[in-house]
Amino acid sequence: MAVSPVWAETIASFTKNMQKQAGFIPVYYSSEDDKVYLQIEALDEPLLFQSSLPHGVGSNDIGLDRGQLGATRLVQFERYGNKLLLKQLNTEYRASADNPAERASIDEAFADSVIAGFTIAASDDDSVLIDYTSQLLSDIHGVAERLKGRQQGSFKADPQRSGVYLPRTKAFPLNTELEALVTFGGKGTGAYLRQVTPDADSVSVHMHHSFIALPDDGYEPREFHPFSGYWKHSWQDYSAPITEPLEQAYIRRHRLAKKDPSAPVSEAVEPIVYYLDPGIPEPVMSALRDGASWWDQAFAAAGYKNAFQVKVLPEGAD
Repeated sequence: MAVSPVWAETIASFTKNMQKQAGFIPVYYSSEDDKVYLQIEALDEPLLFQSSLPHGVGSNDIGLDRGQLGATRLVQFERYGNKLLLKQLNTEYRASADNPAERASIDEAFADSVIAGFTIAASDDDSVLIDYTSQLLSDIHGVAERLKGRQQGSFKADPQRSGVYLPRTKAFPLNTELEALVTFGGKGTGAYLRQVTPDADSVSVHMHHSFIALPDDGYEPREFHPFSGYWKHSWQDYSAPITEPLEQAYIRRHRLAKKDPSAPVSEAVEPIVYYLDPGIPEPVMSALRDGASWWDQAFAAAGYKNAFQVKVLPEGAD
């Protein structure tokens, strides 16, 4: 006799009383128990994950500042029975060969890192639903480790004093954004922390999670040269000839393409836009905008018109 698994309930049935936001990864919010669910439709497909701190601690000496970005991770969701795992892929060791077996041998030789695990709450033929709440309220950004490393005390995330921040929890076509107020409880012993918190034993920050679709394959990386003035990003290529170094080094750069490739000067298909915090006071705001805008002259010399733009972030922007 066949036995139906406990997670056989459909997603539509499970989420019938929840608020839904369609997008890259659909988001459901249950007001009954204050939980956030994610509908994962693409298994075993890489995407980007980024953590950040919209609200920081306030001490430069600690280094947990407002707007701080965490590591950019290449991740994918993988299913193992009734569990869904969020795995960070190892991009430091690879094989560039066309031979799938050669590439697989390197993938299997070096460990990946599972950064979260979820029990499947409901499923359909082409997608699964997971409760993301505990992960959203966790210390994915490494706040406690930073506080300890700066000798400010021992802390851990306290879910009882943490909660989902719905105004910044949204889904878009190419990215899904989630945010929570996360409180760290412990014993604040450091002078820096005591200077910037009402109660050094309770540190509350906002933590943001971003899931972002990978871009298409049109981007061409550029090799690093020590005279270029760029910082390098490197990885080990085990398909390199035995007479060549394993390290492959590239620069981090913007992706820019002309609307009219044949024109000596053309606007960009998608310009580079940097946004200034609207909270910056004058005259600092104008100085930053004018100074950063000088970069447009360099892009003009390279044949681009209005390719580098500096704007004030509009009110209410996501």
